[in-house]
Amino acid sequence: MQQLVFATNNAHKLEEVSDKLAGRIKLLSLNDINCQDDIAETGTTFRENASIKSHYIYDKYAVNCFGDDSGLEIDALNGNPGVYSARYAGGHGNHATNTAKVLQSLKGMTNRKARFRTVISLVWNGAEHFFEGTVDGTIRREVSGTAGFGYDPIFQPDGYTVTFAEMTLVEKNAISHRAIAVEKLVAFLNTL
Repeated sequence: MQQLVFATNNAHKLEEVSDKLAGRIKLLSLNDINCQDDIAETGTTFRENASIKSHYIYDKYAVNCFGDDSGLEIDALNGNPGVYSARYAGGHGNHATNTAKVLQSLKGMTNRKARFRTVISLVWNGAEHFFEGTVDGTIRREVSGTAGFGYDPIFQPDGYTVTFAEMTLVEKNAISHRAIAVEKLVAFLNTL
């Protein structure tokens, strides 16, 4: 079985992607390759940050690798939080404060259109390939649901009456931005 490193230690992301790979390729995390490095996301786009991660691991460990960068883009906030989604309210990865800042920023606004976007950079045998997924929706006026992570409790995908945080992992994986990008990645890997 071929191995592929996902340049993350985010358990939620690993679970979502492992589910899509269905055991065809062994997915490894950064912990699995003993990488404790803090890979600086210095890019100004999702594509740049994904590329930084995948190249860092490929160059240092000489293993096939992919990195992703994802975020929430809100029309009324000129695409913000965007590439800064994980640290929108300051500290990195504080989901509750990031969500609260979005809700506060949208207070009184009627345009609540948004999208989640994921970009994956795969470095396979030295060649880089990109895969992207988006899902459109709206931002709820309050938190709803406890599953998922990040902005899931306030994001309601188009065509649904529940947020990502009110869906099971299977339901979310059927339509999420990351799932769409990963499906494109898996389709590519199946051609190798």
